[in-house]
Amino acid sequence: MGHTGREGESDAALVRQVLAGDIEAYAGLVARYRDRLGRCAVHLLGNPADAEDAVQEAFVRAYRALERCDAPERFGAWLFQILVNRCRTIGAQRARRERVVTANEAALAEAEVAHPSDRQAWAEAIRWALGRLPAEQREAFVLKHAEDLSYKEMAEVTGVGESALKMRVKRACETLRALLAEVERA
Repeated sequence: MGHTGREGESDAALVRQVLAGDIEAYAGLVARYRDRLGRCAVHLLGNPADAEDAVQEAFVRAYRALERCDAPERFGAWLFQILVNRCRTIGAQRARRERVVTANEAALAEAEVAHPSDRQAWAEAIRWALGRLPAEQREAFVLKHAEDLSYKEMAEVTGVGESALKMRVKRACETLRALLAEVERA
């Protein structure tokens, strides 16, 4: 990575270089965003293989459509939007075949459980509960609490209004609380 000399360059500069024919500059963008996109895709899809497919497809689609990126300085947000759309598509395809289970490390990290076996059981309970949320609530919850996006950024990425997103996150939290309370009582 260090030999490219591209780490300090802005997204807009790298996008312009790619559009000018320097295909190698795209590797700088991939390196910059791969880990964050990968984490987000795993949160949204719960399955590392599906997440990897979504990330690969997002990068390919972004590359093919790069000249349609109206604001190169906002490349990251534009790429995130492509990833979320890929995750929606892959998730919908898979949901028709099987039950979707999503992991959320942010929620797991906040769960203070003393014993490792208890922590493991709690992690499984959270995955189970997240997997039972409607897809739109799970997406909003993950973008807000795992990816730590503002509602403005979430609206940009999803194309959904801020007030609707706030309601989805609120409902997701209420449903998760109820589901996890059931688990604790069981």
